[in-house]
Amino acid sequence: MTGILTMLSRFLRPVRAGLGRVGGVFGALAVMGGAATVRAGDPAEGQKALLAGNQAAVIKQATEELREGTASTDWAMLLVRALLEVGRNAEADVAMKEALKKDERSIRLRWLARDVAFANGRPEEAAARIEEVRRAVERATWMYKSPPDLVVFGRAALMLGADPKDVLDKVYAAAQRADPKLRDVYLARGELALEKHDFALAARAYEEGLKQLPEDPDLLSGRGRAFRESDRAVAVKSLEQALEHNPRHVPSLLQLADHHIAGEGYEEAGKLLDRAIEVNPVHPEAWAYRAVIAHLRNDLVAEKFARERALSSWARNPRVDFLIGAKLSAKYRFAEGAAYQRRAREFDPDYLPAKAQLASDLLRLGEHQEGWALAKQVHERDEYDVEAFNLVTLRETMDKYAALTNEDFVIRMAAPEVAVYGPRVLALLRRARETLVAKYGVEIARPTYIEIFADQRDFAVRTFGLPDVAGFLGVCFGRVVTANSPATSTSATNWESVLWHEFCHVITLQMTRNKMPRWLSEGISVYEERQANPAWGMRLDPNYREMLLGKDLVPVGRLSAAFLAPKSPRHLQFAYLQSSLVVEYIVTRHGADKLRAILLDLREGTEINAALARHTVPLEDLEAGFAAYARERGEQLAPGLTWERPEAEVFLAEGATELAEFERKHPFNYWALRAKAQRLIGEQKWAEALVPLRRLVERYPDQKGGDSAYRPLVSVLRAMKDLPGEREALRKWAEVDDEATDAYLRLMELGTADGDWETVRRNAERYLAVNPLVPVPYRHLARAAGASGDDSTAIVAWRTLLQLDVPERADAHYQLARLLHKRGEHDEARREVLLALEETPRYREALQLLQEIRRVQAPGAAGAGLPALPPRKTE
Repeated sequence: MTGILTMLSRFLRPVRAGLGRVGGVFGALAVMGGAATVRAGDPAEGQKALLAGNQAAVIKQATEELREGTASTDWAMLLVRALLEVGRNAEADVAMKEALKKDERSIRLRWLARDVAFANGRPEEAAARIEEVRRAVERATWMYKSPPDLVVFGRAALMLGADPKDVLDKVYAAAQRADPKLRDVYLARGELALEKHDFALAARAYEEGLKQLPEDPDLLSGRGRAFRESDRAVAVKSLEQALEHNPRHVPSLLQLADHHIAGEGYEEAGKLLDRAIEVNPVHPEAWAYRAVIAHLRNDLVAEKFARERALSSWARNPRVDFLIGAKLSAKYRFAEGAAYQRRAREFDPDYLPAKAQLASDLLRLGEHQEGWALAKQVHERDEYDVEAFNLVTLRETMDKYAALTNEDFVIRMAAPEVAVYGPRVLALLRRARETLVAKYGVEIARPTYIEIFADQRDFAVRTFGLPDVAGFLGVCFGRVVTANSPATSTSATNWESVLWHEFCHVITLQMTRNKMPRWLSEGISVYEERQANPAWGMRLDPNYREMLLGKDLVPVGRLSAAFLAPKSPRHLQFAYLQSSLVVEYIVTRHGADKLRAILLDLREGTEINAALARHTVPLEDLEAGFAAYARERGEQLAPGLTWERPEAEVFLAEGATELAEFERKHPFNYWALRAKAQRLIGEQKWAEALVPLRRLVERYPDQKGGDSAYRPLVSVLRAMKDLPGEREALRKWAEVDDEATDAYLRLMELGTADGDWETVRRNAERYLAVNPLVPVPYRHLARAAGASGDDSTAIVAWRTLLQLDVPERADAHYQLARLLHKRGEHDEARREVLLALEETPRYREALQLLQEIRRVQAPGAAGAGLPALPPRKTE
């Protein structure tokens, strides 16, 4: 290590940029074409042809150049690279040996020899090539100061344990400054960042390279990898651009195949793999992807054959089993994925990607002890691995979490939150388990692990490995559920419906052994939300109605792909809604028993289309039937309203005349009624605004969300001081909207004033299902329960209120003491009343209660040792 650091420091000296032909060919090209021939004597033309996918032409020309005996090392490298790209690995080995005889000093040649050794199944030789690079540079540093050599040295230094930041800052940066058009430096930077799971840094490297070399397929393919997790659309576009410049570019073909596998487009993926294998019949990753598809199709013979082909050139290549396992885990097949990672580690116990993926798999399987230990080992080996660093840091946070446990659940939450609403979480999950286990007739593993994070970034790290993944409320892996705490939400979100949704995933994923398409998994969970509570879950609204009746309906067979690269966030949400409607259609037309039968078939490895056909109808008929059902559902939304959407200009000030005419012709048009109500509210014409608002809620009573007409209706009625009307509108609103906290709060206030404790209690519970971390609903619930004689609920509510550290602590302690005393728990009551007096020493009612408790505890000793009651003030 000391030697590497010493050599790195030498590279801080000025780097020569103008070195003639010494190694400059492979980084100097800014323009690539698709010529079928290569101009004799010019390796730059050979490089262009190779980047365009003309390997045959390169092999032919390079062979001729080398036969003449005057060709440079550049031609030898071109020949080797072209042979490797088409899978002629043994010939590449021979060509490399000849090249090394002619040029013993080239470290670029020796680095390429490492690839040749791997391709021919000789990892020990590959490792030796790295050491050869180190020794060559150590002996004659001055010879290897050209930018391409710097990149090779940087790669070797990383393999020998150099600090990645030093290599980036002291080696790659120097090479880039000396030759900004050197493609190798951008590729090296990007690959290093991807290896460390720093996708933003990788994207920056590839983007910088593409500014210099906009048509380079390797850089375009690298950008595709960098954006794969964050922006699928950008990733796919980059890969398609790479294939425009090189239709035979295997890395891009494999990435596109990966994309289609993720969306369950196995036929499309297979065609792309055919193209890759046509270029390189022994490409290990192409055959590994074939093994993945075969596994997902439950074709064990094809899987075994594909894996053997993947290992045909290097029988103990850990990359093959790592890749198969990683892609199975991406399909939520964590147990099978973990098994493949263990096989990869049998080939090479030090293969870090397999160890890191195994750690992730185990943590998602609930095997926490081994999973956390492996994550720590990965971090210790590579402190720059972003995911490993994030996991190790998260472990320190989670060690401080508190746990609620029983035989069915282990719930881990931030300690302050456990004390506030942990019992509510446990009660909800018990109810979900009782309901859904019985409904689906399945036994699930005990316990289920529920982890609720008070910091969204912690949730993202636990779930995805990276902190900057937003937009998810919860995720289920099968036996482990991760969720965001209500504390992380910037808008009203019903955490009870979220947990119900995720626990339904626990049921269906375990029932199918995680062998179900995403659309069906999400569809059942959204559907079961609505079954559990009509106010929960997604439902049709005016915007979704337009999508349902327009061109956004996705064929069922392609529905999983709709989750991968949606056109917009609304399209992603629409994918959830449509999936739930497909499930609703199956249950309505074919029965719940058929849905269960489909899940059991999936468990045994039956493909989804075959399972659907066996228990319902063939996919083509199902898609046609569902399309008609979806249209019918869309047309049934608020049939008393009309839905023609006026042109946007009509709603502008200058379109007032056209809007008035439209309203006259369409008195019950949804969009016109909304616009009219908004305009009249803005003018504070309350009575006139009431007319369109009442039409909207009368003809569309189950509307919910931010565009609901109930909210402005309630505001108008309150402005008009129409208390009965306001109360009725609030009641209807609260019944259909599971996140209407304003309605719940107002109903609690009105119920308290009226002594309507059942209304207070019902809406306090509704409020707590959205936000259990604020004091107001607990205070209302405590008073309502106490007034109704439900002392147990009232005691829990007062105790929870005290956990929130409210300012009115004395009253809470007093009320709690009063209820405990009533139940005969005098010691606890005495403790609470003393706490009340500690907060407010002259609290007359508390002093009276303390005297009463003392009389009960020690008859005949009333008032002994107690402070005198303060005189009552008179007005």
